[in-house]
Amino acid sequence: MDFDLDDLAKIPRQPAARMLAAAGTRLQTPLAAPASAPVETVLRELAEQGARLDMLRLLCVALPRREAVWWACLAARDIAGPGDPPATPSIAAAEAWVFGPGADTRAAAQRAMEAADIDDDTVYCAMAAVYGDGTMGPGEMQEFEAPPNAVATAVLCMNLKSLAAAAVPAKDHMAMLIRRGLDIARGGNGRVEALAPAAAGVV
Repeated sequence: MDFDLDDLAKIPRQPAARMLAAAGTRLQTPLAAPASAPVETVLRELAEQGARLDMLRLLCVALPRREAVWWACLAARDIAGPGDPPATPSIAAAEAWVFGPGADTRAAAQRAMEAADIDDDTVYCAMAAVYGDGTMGPGEMQEFEAPPNAVATAVLCMNLKSLAAAAVPAKDHMAMLIRRGLDIARGGNGRVEALAPAAAGVV
């Protein structure tokens, strides 16, 4: 399946290898692209090789944190279902942080994360929001830097939970998850299932 890999305006113009190294992770797929290759180039090579898990992994690292958390929220809704208010406190808190990043919404995300049931897979979107400003949490925890891969790891886990719960073939659902991430990277809202030609506006 072809992916639209053009105009990924939200992704910083940095080498993919540098972004992966900064997050303490690496791709499993051998690449011909040089270490200086931008994310779009690496994504294109991964797509040509059918390396969709590595495409997912790279997008988790490359997207800005707020956009990545929104991507995780969409994956969480795959599991919990649509609706307003959201089906779980984790989704509600993470979405609130996306629309209004700040100390209060981040603290609410931490409370949702800590109170989540052990079998609530949507907790990963709240976890991503907790680490969303690059520190370990609100309040006193804000004095400590979060691990560099904290948000990316939570977002990847949330997408993989969505993949595991999907009723459609895994290959098709993985492609949809990637298309969401790419749409968000272009400045869209990631709702690719009903994406109109003129749809725009991040979140």
